[in-house]
Formats: sequence, C-alpha cells, structure tokens
Amino acid sequence: MARKMKSMDGNNAAAHVSYAFSEVAAIYPITPSSPMADLVDQWSANGLKNIFGSQVKVVEMQSEAGAAGAVHGSLGAGALTTTYTASQGLLLMIPNMYKIAAEQLPCVFHVSARTVSTHALNIFGDHSDVMACRQTGFAMLAEGNVQEVMDLSPVAHLAAIEGKTPFLNFFDGFRTSHEIQKVAVWDYEDLKEMCDMDAVDAFRKHSLNPERPMMRGSHENGDIFFQHREACNKYYEDLPEVVEKYMGKINEKLGTDYKLFNYYGAPDADRVIIAMGSICNVAEEVIDYMNAHGEKVGMVKVHLYRPFRADKLLAAWRGYTDESCFIFAETDGEPHNTITPIARMRDGKYQLDLVLRNNITTSEHPLGVYHPHAKLHHIKKENIGLIEVMGLAVLPSRLKQELFDLADVLVAHLPTAEYPESLQKHAAWAEEILAKHPELNADNVHLILQDEVGYVFAQVLADAGVYKLDEAGRAGFVRFLESVK
Repeated sequence: MARKMKSMDGNNAAAHVSYAFSEVAAIYPITPSSPMADLVDQWSANGLKNIFGSQVKVVEMQSEAGAAGAVHGSLGAGALTTTYTASQGLLLMIPNMYKIAAEQLPCVFHVSARTVSTHALNIFGDHSDVMACRQTGFAMLAEGNVQEVMDLSPVAHLAAIEGKTPFLNFFDGFRTSHEIQKVAVWDYEDLKEMCDMDAVDAFRKHSLNPERPMMRGSHENGDIFFQHREACNKYYEDLPEVVEKYMGKINEKLGTDYKLFNYYGAPDADRVIIAMGSICNVAEEVIDYMNAHGEKVGMVKVHLYRPFRADKLLAAWRGYTDESCFIFAETDGEPHNTITPIARMRDGKYQLDLVLRNNITTSEHPLGVYHPHAKLHHIKKENIGLIEVMGLAVLPSRLKQELFDLADVLVAHLPTAEYPESLQKHAAWAEEILAKHPELNADNVHLILQDEVGYVFAQVLADAGVYKLDEAGRAGFVRFLESVK
C-alpha cells in the first residue's frame, strides 16, 4: 500500500508504530521520551484503533520503576505492552527487564537515548543509558534518523512477537527524537499483514490464567537455575534470523536494503568506522566529501546491536571464496578459512579483534600460502601467532646468539663461504646487508641488524596477511564485508 508523506520527529514515528502493535502502554514522562507517551495517550483518547482493532489502554504510573512493573504484569496477563523512557528512567526499569526477558515476554521499550546523569543533570543524547542494559537479555535495535525509526521500529515489535524476546528500540535523544523530517508513514494494514497472528495467539495462551494454572517466579538452587539460564540461549541464537526475516519483508514492501549491518562508502576503503545512531547520517556526508576528494573511507552501520552476530562473520568467512585474492574456502574437501578472536585492553578500553585466517598450501608454499615464506625462514619459520597479529615480533630464541655471531662476521667482512654452519642460512641476507650498508662497522652493526630484522619481520607479516595492504587487498576485504548478510 502506498505510504503517505508526513512531517514528524523521531518520537512521533516511534509512537505511530508502537501504537499499532500495543494493547497496553504503561507510561511515566522523562525527557526526551515524553512526547511518545503523550501522543499514544492522545490517540487512544481520540479512539484510534491498533492493528488488533482496539484502543491502547494507557496507564500513567508514579515512576519509571512502576511503569516497568506494570509492563511486566500486563505482559504476564497476555496483553502486548510497551513503554517509553530514557536515561535514569531506563535504569529504574532494569530489575523488571531481567524478569521480562527471562520469561520470554514479547514487548518493546522505545528509548530516546540520553546521557545518564552523574555529577550533574545532562540531556545530551549519548548511549550511556542503553549500554547499561546490555546484559538484561533484551535485544537492541538502533536507528539513525526519523525515516529509519518509522521503517525499522516494526522490526522490533514483529521480531519480539515471533522470537519471544523483548526489544529495546532506541534512537538518539533530541538529535533524532526531536528532529522533524518529512517521512513516508506506515499504513496499519501493511503492519497487520506482516504480523504473525499465530505467535500473538500463542503468547496470549501463555498468559497467567486460573483456567490454565502454571508456576512462575519460583526458587531454584544453582544446579537447576544455571541450566535454565543456558536453555534460553537458543532463542538468542535464532533471533538475528528472525530480525533479518522482518527486515526482508520491509525491504520487499519499501524497496529498501536494511540489514543487520549496512556498509556505506568506497568499495576499496582503507579506513572504515563502525557506528550506530544519528552519527551515521553525518558520517555519510563526510564519507561522500572525503571520497570525492580522493580519499577511500567507509562505514559499517549497526542496526541489530544485541544479539551481536560475530558468529555470522565466522560463518560467512568459512564459506567464502575470492579467487582474485587467492582465498579458497576449501580444496579437495579440506576447509581452509577460520577466525581467531583476540580480546585485549588498548588505551584504557577493551578491544576485540577478529583475525581472518586461511591455511591453504601449494607446491611453492607447502607450509602455507599465508605462512612465513621460505626465503624468510632464516629469521622466522614458526607459525604466526596472536602476538604477531597484534603487531609485536616474537623471534625464535636461536636468533639471539646467531645475530651476535653474525655481527662479528659482518664487521670482519668474512666471505660467506667461510661462515660457520649455524650462520650459513643467513649468508644471502648478510650479503644484502653489506651491499646496503657500506658504512657498517663495530659501532653500528647491532643497530643495523636490529633494523634489518624488523624489515624481514614486516615482510613475514605481509606474507601472513590474507588481505594485502594494497588496493587489490582492500577491495577484496570490502567485497567480503559486503557479503556478510
């Protein structure tokens, strides 16, 4: 159905969608989310019907904690329920969020993200509030502008209903919540068409009812409690596919290309940022400007932040082939691709690196195409490990004495044919060093050797890199990123 164009802000867009999928809204005002609740209250009072043919029942509580408790109770009674909040208001809802998620109750909290106040009150639109909720069990979906709020908010509701997982649907406070844009608005018939009514019916039948008695909120000892906590993992593992399914339905209706992660920028970018929220629109303009002036930059835009699909990257890489970069997922039935994760502290922040690896061999490189090549084995023959991947050189212990001995024969200008057996493997390299450094003497030989070992090791790392640091390698890496869906 053709969509009408209307001018509205992000709060209005979220409220429009949430009204369609909600039977109850438990509310409490807090800047900058209050207009969402206000609009829903107005529409309900004016008799607007949701996709189920009823008016939303709006209940204002006495605090955000009370609103979250009301949401929990209403969901338990079998009513699709939502709320709207931000900042400290969201933090007050956290205790109930754990319960809602663990009981697999399909609700959506719409959050206009705002700084959590610390030494002073602040209404800056950062993500410190939603970041505090990462371990509650709520899935998290992010939008970057008003049109995305309109387009993607249904994904949160639809995926929550089918995936039995509550969602935080968030966008930046003020930058998106109060920015007015002219957007294409959903018709409720289109939203109803996408809704899995069988899943809605199953949710209602799961409600607390004296005609269908069941136990909830019991006490469990550790041996059983943690088994049940593990049992819910399946739903989180399956949820990204559910989100993709509804993104696909929306793409089909709208002609858009929403994915869990969307790439924007140069196909052969040598610098890429990862971002979510309103920064993405700004970054797109900067990327366009820089690329038009000869730079090669890009951005990965995150929509589904939780569950974060690192395993999707692994699955994509294991089956990925790009012959132009000599990357083969398998040959003769032997798989070659894998990923090594590295978690470390860097500049006071935790950093996770995902290292793409490939173990293919050829007759020229029997130890591996992406293993140190034979001409460098006099310095490094051993496998490249995690330390080297992080840019640090781990040299074999044998080199310590060999380099001292090599320094002596270089200063003496001993013919390579007369080198001791332990130094013969360095003979060709030694000749290159002497030709390159006619100034070599007893005072500078160790510094020269140190530099030359560094140059060799840089080549070792270049050989081991699956994607080379050149135009073809960068283009190949971007092709792989774009294949991850």
